[in-house]
Amino acid sequence: MNQVTLHQLRVFEAAARHASFTRAAEELFLTQPTVSMQIKQLTKAVGLPLFEQVGKRLFLTEAGRELFSTCLSVFDTLAQFDMKVADLKGLKQGQLRLSAITTAKYFVPRLLGPFCQLYPGIDISLQVTNHEGILERMGNNQDDLYIMTRVPENIDVSYQPFLENPLVVLAPKNHPLAKEKNIPIQRLSEEAFIMREPGSGTRKAVQSLLKEHDVKVKVKLELGSNEAIKQAIAGGLGISVLSRHTLIPYKGDIAILDVEYFPIQGHWYVVHPSGKQLSIVAKTYCEYLLDAVKQIRDESVTIPA
Repeated sequence: MNQVTLHQLRVFEAAARHASFTRAAEELFLTQPTVSMQIKQLTKAVGLPLFEQVGKRLFLTEAGRELFSTCLSVFDTLAQFDMKVADLKGLKQGQLRLSAITTAKYFVPRLLGPFCQLYPGIDISLQVTNHEGILERMGNNQDDLYIMTRVPENIDVSYQPFLENPLVVLAPKNHPLAKEKNIPIQRLSEEAFIMREPGSGTRKAVQSLLKEHDVKVKVKLELGSNEAIKQAIAGGLGISVLSRHTLIPYKGDIAILDVEYFPIQGHWYVVHPSGKQLSIVAKTYCEYLLDAVKQIRDESVTIPA
């Protein structure tokens, strides 16, 4: 292993991540024979096979999985060093890897713009997925920070609440209940209901409240997109529960119903595994985030109920 080069490790990491020599070659702007040769030399240095092919699919061997984990640690350490040196020079540069649940797409990108202007040397990667997808990415240590609405229960994490996340009942603007006040929660059982997909944090929060009050709703649609749900509501297909932030910008074709026990009060959290040492860039973004959300709070107040 003393003769292994950093270039070989980067080629191996890309091939392992994509489970494909071809896609690794495309990412690294190399030819496939070059990738194959680098992997062959690395395999010889390790002394054990790193990949095995089953049918047309490529899998890591046990040695390959260990090396892949080692590669991630090595690259993370080097990135930390680069950013530390940059910080010592009075610069902020490096990479920030963020992962956020789908509802966060309504405000996170707008917060990233000013951050990028403040620190033009920082490259940002933002992945958007549902709650289960976030947990999978966290388990694989794929990101620096995770923006979530529920703190993981079975993972040791550090977290910081930074913004309120009220879940409200939404209906078409011309819905009969739109002008009523203090609507009993049991009244929801009479409406066609549009629900987020299984694995969604919003869905779990709604189901928990309905179960608490013994309310059963008629789920007519399950959709995996907040935008699709809003379009379905506006089209008169039913009512739903979404974060109030999904109404930014507000277009006026959807009403917030005044239903008993709503809004469901929650928070946005910035989360990372407890054992993870945050980079200078990640710490800088956390500090920026806590200050920048004031703008989001102001916009939320302007949305009519």
